[in-house]
Amino acid sequence: MILAIDTATRWAGLALYDGRTLLAEEGWHSKNNHTMELAPGVDNLMRRTGIAPGELAAVAVAIGPGSYTGLRIGLGFAKGLALANKIRLIGVPTLDILAAGQPFSEGILVAIAEAGRTRVCAGIYEWKGKKGWQSETMPIIVSWEEFLTSLDGPATLAGEISPAAAKKIRAAGKSIRVASAATSARRAGYLAEIGWERLRRGWIDDPASLAPIYLRDPAGAKVG
Repeated sequence: MILAIDTATRWAGLALYDGRTLLAEEGWHSKNNHTMELAPGVDNLMRRTGIAPGELAAVAVAIGPGSYTGLRIGLGFAKGLALANKIRLIGVPTLDILAAGQPFSEGILVAIAEAGRTRVCAGIYEWKGKKGWQSETMPIIVSWEEFLTSLDGPATLAGEISPAAAKKIRAAGKSIRVASAATSARRAGYLAEIGWERLRRGWIDDPASLAPIYLRDPAGAKVG
């Protein structure tokens, strides 16, 4: 059994997965209340499914990019849970979770996470057949205007795209498709599946050294 925890941005999610069946999953828009919501959320999820902490084989957690506070809360909780119950810890990049839930489309996929102050965290993914969407570059943090100017060719944008950003995308007049709201939700179920596959391959992280992925804008300030 694996528990997935995602508090990387204001969109938060939890899931329980046993390698065959997604036993429970929930996602919600948190108004920066991760500290108060996470522990009760995990407790309720496990109570509803009848799963005890001792039955967990691992905990998978979103490690960024994302909000400084959100990442710190989620990773800290996951580390504590892993150490207290002597279970494995697996960190997964935030935008990989989003990309895992996207169907094939022509061109590139751009996975988006909010960064505040009209900026965006963007990761570029290419379709690799059976491997699905894969990225070989680090995400960037940039303003919407700069990003849309640099974008060339057909692309699908998915993730945290505000109404104001959607207007800028439409105004860019390029071959850009915006994924639906449901597809753009970063589902913890996909985080759990990625975590399970990494657990199966033995790709385990050390709680002492696993750190969040923080991006910096050109002025040097951390995201979030």
